[in-house]
Amino acid sequence: MAPAFSVLLAALLAATAPAVAPPVATSAPPAPQLAITIDDIPAHGPLPPGVDRRAVVDAIVAALRAHAVPAQGFYNRGFGIDDPQSPAVVAAWRSAGFPLGNHGYSHLDLDTAGPTAFIADAVRNEAPLAAAMPGADWHWFRYPFLHEGATVAARVAVRSALRQRGYRIAAVTMSFGDYAWNAPYARCAARNDRGAVAQLEDSYLTAARAEVQRERRMSAQLYGRDIPYVLLLHLGAFDAHMLPRLLDMYETLGFRFVPLSVAEQDRFYASAIDLSGSGPSPTLDGASRARGLAVPDATPQPDAASCS
Repeated sequence: MAPAFSVLLAALLAATAPAVAPPVATSAPPAPQLAITIDDIPAHGPLPPGVDRRAVVDAIVAALRAHAVPAQGFYNRGFGIDDPQSPAVVAAWRSAGFPLGNHGYSHLDLDTAGPTAFIADAVRNEAPLAAAMPGADWHWFRYPFLHEGATVAARVAVRSALRQRGYRIAAVTMSFGDYAWNAPYARCAARNDRGAVAQLEDSYLTAARAEVQRERRMSAQLYGRDIPYVLLLHLGAFDAHMLPRLLDMYETLGFRFVPLSVAEQDRFYASAIDLSGSGPSPTLDGASRARGLAVPDATPQPDAASCS
C-alpha cells in the first residue's frame, strides 16, 4: 500500500470512529454536619476526687479548641451558685470565644413547674446572660430536660413568650444521654477502680457511635439525606475526660463541626426558629412517628449502680 494512501486511510478511520465519552466525574456526598452544644454551665453532676469545676471547663475548652469545634454553651445562673469557682468557669468559657444561651436560671422542668413559673425563671436568667455576653446575641433557648410542655396550651404559652423576647430554640437531634456517665465515673474514680472506669469509657463511646447510626438511619429514611445534627452534651467531669476521644470519633466518622446557627438554617429546624406555630421543636424521632415509621431503640445507658 502506498504511503500516501495509508496516511489518508488512517485519517478517514479516525474521523469516522465513534467518539468515546470522557469519564463522568462523581463527587463525594457532602460531609455530615454536627453542631455541638454544652448544657448546664457552670456546673453539672458530681466530681471525682481531685477534680474541680475549673478543671472540667478547662479540659472541655482545650478539647474543643484542639478540634476547632464552634461549640454553643447553655447557662444556668442558679447552678453552682454556692461554688466560688462558678464565675471563673463562665469566664473561662467566654474567654475561649464560645457563646452562651439561656437554659433557665434554675433548670426548671416546664412539665412540673407550669408556664408562668417557667417563663419567669427564664427571664431571671437574662441579666446574668447579658453580663456574660456583652454586645453579643444570647437569644438561643434550650429547654431543661428537653420538656416543652405537658399540654399544647403550655407549649404554646412558652413558645409565644420566647418569641416575644426574640429567642430561637436550640433543638436536639443527637443525644446519647452523656449525663448518665458522670455519677458512676465519680464513684468509680473515688474507689480507684480502673477496670470499672475503662468499662465506662468503652460504653460511652459505644453509645455515642450507636446514636450516630440511629439518627443517620432515620434521617436517610425520612429525607434521603443527612440533616445537620445538633448534639447535646453537658459540662460534666466524665464528658471532660472523654471529649478528646469523642471528637476523634466524630471526625473519623466524617463529620464536619459547624455552629448551631449554621445547623439550624436547615429547613428541618423551621419550627425551632419560627416560634409562631404550636411546635414542638423538631426531632427525628418525632418526624418518624408522624409518618408512621419505625423508631429505632434508644441508645444504651451505663449501669446506674456501677461502683455503688
